[in-house]
Amino acid sequence: MKILGIGNAIVDVICKVDDSFIDQNNLTKSTMKLFFNENEFKNLLTNLKIEKTVSGGSVANSIVGLSQLGDKVGFIGKVSDDEFGSSYEEGLKKENVEYFYSKKKEELPTGTCLILVTPDSERTMCTFLGTAGKINENDVSSNAIKKSEIIFLEGYLWDEGEPKKAFDKAINNANKVAMSLSDLFCVDRHKPHFLNLVKNKLDITFANEQEITSLIEAKNFEDVINFSKQLNKLVIVTRGEKGAVAVNGDEVVESDVQKNLRIIDLTGAGDLFAAGFLHGYINKLSIKECLKKGTEMSSRVIQQIGARL
Repeated sequence: MKILGIGNAIVDVICKVDDSFIDQNNLTKSTMKLFFNENEFKNLLTNLKIEKTVSGGSVANSIVGLSQLGDKVGFIGKVSDDEFGSSYEEGLKKENVEYFYSKKKEELPTGTCLILVTPDSERTMCTFLGTAGKINENDVSSNAIKKSEIIFLEGYLWDEGEPKKAFDKAINNANKVAMSLSDLFCVDRHKPHFLNLVKNKLDITFANEQEITSLIEAKNFEDVINFSKQLNKLVIVTRGEKGAVAVNGDEVVESDVQKNLRIIDLTGAGDLFAAGFLHGYINKLSIKECLKKGTEMSSRVIQQIGARL
């Protein structure tokens, strides 16, 4: 198998809201907030009109993108044997993604992410991880990992305790490890651990400018470039309207964004960028072509609702 994704198996519930809804619920626009209380989470959903539900999760979105590009891929993520868990599994199978997980009745329900899309196309996420956040090393198949050229992890999945053990098992059995830092919230919460991963464990790191700037406490983008050069690994940074940059040792490659797009929803832009880049990488394209493929995929997804093409 080309790439095996390991991440939070979460059903995305997409709703359109006004800015006032964000303010009234004390949310910070464009970030992700974790909910630990199921009732509090359900209350948010009460008065909202659901536009769409999709089998989501950051890495799962990337894996589906890779499958759509014709690559042989798989996914590991924990769901419960409930309605959302069944629809999650079906959603992956429909996309020709091999799902290396057998669902069973868990204490917590399948994870859900409420994606609130404001009129400016920004998305604010409210996540109740449910059983997805309880992934442990027994849920992760060493065999599937060893048979994959690359494993792709997400920062969202990393947490102290059982998830960390699952993460470590995956990294220790992998041929090559790629990871997305996922979100500024994750970076700030786990800074020393993420820094250690980027420096010592990962072969490929995906981040946006905000995330990596915070991770290394950079004063400017030049600091980010210098830090990445010293690593002697592959670091890919997306910079919004400034395009994207890949640093591979002393090689620094830049790519512009596509112009004149009709942006509807930024959900999944980073996930599909990673899919395009990794597709290029495993098919031996140049770094410049990998960036171009990533940009092409993210440009397509932001012109529609949701994180799947």
